[in-house]
Amino acid sequence: MAGTLSIIISFGILLALALVTFCTIKWWNLRAIGVTPVPLFTFIAILFTSGLDVGLIMFPLGEFPTYADPENAGDYGFTNPLAIEFGFWGFLIWSFYFLTSFYFCIVEPHVKFFQIPFVRILNNIVIIGTCAFTASLFLIYLPFYIPEMGDGETVITTFYLIVFCVILAAAYSSTDIKFVRILSVGSTFLFVALIVMMWLYSGMGVGGMASNLGELTSGYFSNIHKFATPINEYHEFYLFWWFAWSIMIGQFTSRFVGGLKTQHLLLALLIIPSIPLAVWFSVLYFYFTNGIDTTGLLNIAMVIVGVTFVINSLDSLIRLYSDNLSLTPARLGKTWYIVGNVAVLFGLTLAFQTQWLQIQWIGAVVVGIYLACVIYILLLKRADVAAIKASPEENKLDFDKIEAVR
Repeated sequence: MAGTLSIIISFGILLALALVTFCTIKWWNLRAIGVTPVPLFTFIAILFTSGLDVGLIMFPLGEFPTYADPENAGDYGFTNPLAIEFGFWGFLIWSFYFLTSFYFCIVEPHVKFFQIPFVRILNNIVIIGTCAFTASLFLIYLPFYIPEMGDGETVITTFYLIVFCVILAAAYSSTDIKFVRILSVGSTFLFVALIVMMWLYSGMGVGGMASNLGELTSGYFSNIHKFATPINEYHEFYLFWWFAWSIMIGQFTSRFVGGLKTQHLLLALLIIPSIPLAVWFSVLYFYFTNGIDTTGLLNIAMVIVGVTFVINSLDSLIRLYSDNLSLTPARLGKTWYIVGNVAVLFGLTLAFQTQWLQIQWIGAVVVGIYLACVIYILLLKRADVAAIKASPEENKLDFDKIEAVR
């Protein structure tokens, strides 16, 4: 099974990168405009906080020792642990989000593949399952970051209550798109504040930051090709995780694309989110290499930011699948909307936590959706796609009105 999964994810990555190249070349100067265009900073904030989850905050300090372990030199020995961490989270894999954002902004209005009933249902099952996986990761890692509440290893009743409240907050936030936007921008500022606080506390200074960033960039970009296919099963897990997110994040964020040309949109998604990631990992790597303890205030600050990331990720996705399935607050009523979403997501969170569900299965389904969409276009919509010259006209009209007000 492991070998089959490796083949599936390797094929999916190569297919996605080929499609990124095709879209960029064919529509080089096309101006991408979503149905609700926003300024670049707001768009990146929404993408960054929706497209990342609590793993960004909670994983690195636990992963650096593995990447630095001599016993794992055969897998990770080609570069330094900091570059490995960045390779699992930054730059190249953000091209997946470019592909799906561009597709839903420009191509899907002409193709309508995701309006096919079976595809529509399958896509929303993927979204709901990935929401639950995000919450389950938060639950699993809480003991490590709040050891004061337990033994540092066991998931206790208090942690289940915390996760339940997070899901409840996300369901409430998703009832109004303005909450999603406010939370996205607020989460971004909180994350920046966390980086600054931990940088100042560490005493690494500008020189230490510059040294770590240099180690990261040299170690990553000279080995970037090695991150395009699975290094091992753990990297494979990460890649399936990114694929599981890719379609739904693109579907959600595409509505906010604010008039960037195709090549600029690609560069923005590759570079802008990677900068705070590189800085964050560089700070955490200094803590690891110098044995600085984060117990207490720092852990609490990390958990607070982690909570906002989880809420932000979940509210975006809840909003997406509820809109897709026409299960909106207006139709169900706010109370039943919140109760239904909380019940479904908390139940599935428990299923993931017991390993009954795995993110690799969801990622494999997404690879299949990618392939099916390409085949559908080649067989039935090739001429329609070839004729695309601009964003949908109604989006351009709305964008012109917004620009005129600005």
